[in-house]
Amino acid sequence: MPDIEFRNAGFLWLLLFLPLIYAMAVANPNVLRFSSLQIPDHGSRAIRVWLAKLPAVLMSLAVACIIVALAGPRTPNAESKVSREGIAIMMVVDRSGSMKARDLVEGDYSVDRLQVVKEVFRQFVLGDSDSGTQGRDDDAIGLIAFAGFADSLCPLTLDHGNLVSMADELQIADSRQEDGTAIGDGLALAVERLRRSKTKSKVVILLTDGSNNAGVIDPEQAADVAQASGVKVYCIGTGTRGRAPFPTIDPFTGRSILAEIPVELDEDTLKMIADKTGGEYFRATDRDSLVGIYQQIDKMERTKVTEQRYLQYDERYRTPLLIGVILLGASLLSRATIFRTLP
Repeated sequence: MPDIEFRNAGFLWLLLFLPLIYAMAVANPNVLRFSSLQIPDHGSRAIRVWLAKLPAVLMSLAVACIIVALAGPRTPNAESKVSREGIAIMMVVDRSGSMKARDLVEGDYSVDRLQVVKEVFRQFVLGDSDSGTQGRDDDAIGLIAFAGFADSLCPLTLDHGNLVSMADELQIADSRQEDGTAIGDGLALAVERLRRSKTKSKVVILLTDGSNNAGVIDPEQAADVAQASGVKVYCIGTGTRGRAPFPTIDPFTGRSILAEIPVELDEDTLKMIADKTGGEYFRATDRDSLVGIYQQIDKMERTKVTEQRYLQYDERYRTPLLIGVILLGASLLSRATIFRTLP
């Protein structure tokens, strides 16, 4: 049985008057009492007396049903609607020549920085049970890569499978014409893409391993534009401190070797961008720390989920009202026919 509520429960107090209603219904002022010497038939008389009260009983039950109907019995039917307010995220990834360094995976010098970045990128977007990331199913995410210039590879999209495929195809800049680190251009392009989004929360995750040395837009100018546009920027500086193994060609043998080169990461600029836009700066010196950074960002920038509950009711007054009308009719009909009394 479903839980029953009453819209106007105060009417139920009228049920206390049912004994009075029954007493009034069973009373017959037209009865004339007289003495008789006839020997009473107790059996048949008892049945007739009991049946004579039937109209009063029906009348009382009818009134009770009508009172219940007036109280408005109903059963609740709860419905929930969950709304999700997603976040617009532009991923800005450095693909300059310095991303060839082999310092993010300890003991494995075959994996360059960009390979690690793409792996963690996939986990952040799609989710990964091993790293504890849930994925960003409700968020529109886009991808911008930069070296000597910035390039929008994927607009904001919910098609994360296609987005990750584009990220997997990302290659490190090889030619001197396209190499460089245009941080300002990459950030400015990301902000421009986010400005077109109607999403309230807009975030840029900018990852680089160098310092701005190319492009036409200064990083500070790009940060000002981001701040004015309400875009929060999380900056990730990638690479070990000091020196990092980098593949190069031995001039004497012509073979590819790993040479230690100085790390040139402009952390001050990245901190400035994060501070101006209300974001945060992180330093990833290996794969595990990079995974941890994305986990932190994942927790800080979560989709807003709100649940609205709509409580609807199924009205149940019709059944007791119908029964009450039928009993009332039966009471009046029986009183006027079978149990009719003469004055």
